[in-house]
Amino acid sequence: MFKEIYKKKKILITGNSGFKGSWLSIWLIKLGANIVGISKDIPTKPSIFEELKLENQIKYYKEDIRDLKKMNDIISNEKPDFIFHLAAQALVLKSYADPIETISSNVMGTANILESMKKLNNKCTAIIITSDKSYDNIEQASGYKEDDVLGGKDIYSGSKGAAELIIKSFYHSFIKSKNNNLRIAVARAGNVIGGGDWANDRVVVDCIKAWSEGKITEIRSPHATRPWQHVLEPLSGYLHLASELSLNYDLNGQAFNFGPNTKENPTVEQLIVDLSKYWNVEDKFRAYRITNNPIFHEAKLLKLNCDKAFSFLKWKANLDYEDTVKFTSEWYFDFYKKNKKILEKTLNQITEYENKAKAKSLKWTE
Repeated sequence: MFKEIYKKKKILITGNSGFKGSWLSIWLIKLGANIVGISKDIPTKPSIFEELKLENQIKYYKEDIRDLKKMNDIISNEKPDFIFHLAAQALVLKSYADPIETISSNVMGTANILESMKKLNNKCTAIIITSDKSYDNIEQASGYKEDDVLGGKDIYSGSKGAAELIIKSFYHSFIKSKNNNLRIAVARAGNVIGGGDWANDRVVVDCIKAWSEGKITEIRSPHATRPWQHVLEPLSGYLHLASELSLNYDLNGQAFNFGPNTKENPTVEQLIVDLSKYWNVEDKFRAYRITNNPIFHEAKLLKLNCDKAFSFLKWKANLDYEDTVKFTSEWYFDFYKKNKKILEKTLNQITEYENKAKAKSLKWTE
């Protein structure tokens, strides 16, 4: 699995206490890695980080990535073999409410991690995760390629586009042909769903919270389409990219999209209907109602082109849409109904995901 490259390696994950960071941590622990985490807080209640008791399994620094001195000290002292930078203010609605925090976290926070990394004198491979919303979304049906225009119309998208420019300039100024120890790449993904996400203003989370209390959820844009993908999909991409980058210098400084099968692009309404079936909500009108009060402008179409990841990395999505819905609904259902220990459920889903990938002979399973 991933050429066993992570076994006994020190992996630093920023944003480790969040949804994606927690899934990445537990998967890497399963792969035999030693995890060092940096995050400023536990972002949600409930928290997958707390439910999996990850603080007992990793070395955890409760620090803000906007503190350059702390980042310098941690990274220089820990000397990680790999870095996955996930820490960010990741909510579009919050970016409207607090644009300065969003910009400082996503732009200056990223700059601080890059500045601290460039001082390392050991070999280190870093994957900087941004977002599919880094692209200037003009709702093109073909999907966005890695060299398309960056920078969106809302603050969150703008902050991610700006972070991309900072990453590019750091790479060309301090890493390319100047630092043989450090290799970096950018990973873009979005609309990630799966058990353990409790962030505000996410359609799946809003539905699960409502159904667990016997309530009806409200949705804003039922006909909007998104590239829904289970959290393990982009994580397999990040892990595969880091593994390949550590062995292949030609990937240095490049960006890659990770998304679901392009043939599968269900609407918000269809996703909710399919999720509700696992909660025994037979009548869709008891599952949701449509509100005519959108809080902010939302694009109708958002889609990534992942041809580059397939061509350069031989990576492709592992789960189909039905499995994505199944994995997500079953995790939450077991959590709220207390049918199973949630750590066991999480590890079982990772194993099932790995087994499906092995059956398809996906390259990262080697």
